[in-house]
Amino acid sequence: MENKLYALDFDGVICDSAVETGITGWKVASQLWPEMPAEIPSEMIDLFRQVRPVMETGYEAILIMRLLFEGTPPQNLLDDFANAIQDIIEQEQLSTDQLKQLFGETRDHWINDDLDDWIAMNPLFDGVADKLRQIDPEQCVIITTKQERFVSHILRANAISLADERIFGLDRKMNKPDIIRNMLNEYPDHTVLFVEDRLPTLIKVIADKRLKKVRLLFANWGYNTQQDKKHARQNTAITTIDLTEFSDL
Repeated sequence: MENKLYALDFDGVICDSAVETGITGWKVASQLWPEMPAEIPSEMIDLFRQVRPVMETGYEAILIMRLLFEGTPPQNLLDDFANAIQDIIEQEQLSTDQLKQLFGETRDHWINDDLDDWIAMNPLFDGVADKLRQIDPEQCVIITTKQERFVSHILRANAISLADERIFGLDRKMNKPDIIRNMLNEYPDHTVLFVEDRLPTLIKVIADKRLKKVRLLFANWGYNTQQDKKHARQNTAITTIDLTEFSDL
């Protein structure tokens, strides 16, 4: 029988966090730029969802919301995200460390003020909770760019048991390929199944020759574009799966 180790991304694979991420980004942006209204207009969430596939780390939601408020079309951000983010950081003389801190603190305040509301804004994708409860916790790790305490809050709220040391988040300051390499070293007799919704992340794993044994699974229900889906299907090193296939892994 095959020994499996599930290495799962969180946002876009386990959790549909786009609404909460967008709202948190807006909350911080409205503090940094007081001319923005404190309450987020509903249409801004729809615009944020369009841009979400190119966002890698939560704090970038602050900058996305600012750029959308200023009238930047979502397609412009999809086409040239890295430069757009770098430009606003330089123009506004912002610190990424400060933005990360503000983003985390704003989430913490929301959680402390109304945990139920915050959890409601972070629903799990259909069937995912059942699958996670079926997996032996010793055979599962979460690899994410989210801060680990937020992942733990959401898992606990959904009655999913996973030890804190099995959540590899932003706090570890390690990239995903390095974490997966450590997994391979620790579990040499296991098949590592890496489920990720961001195609660029999977491409980075493919480029690392030490990770050839990893099964790469592209989550087509997550935060990715039609172009991403097309390129993933064309890449023989990647298997595209849907939610039903994830449940059957």
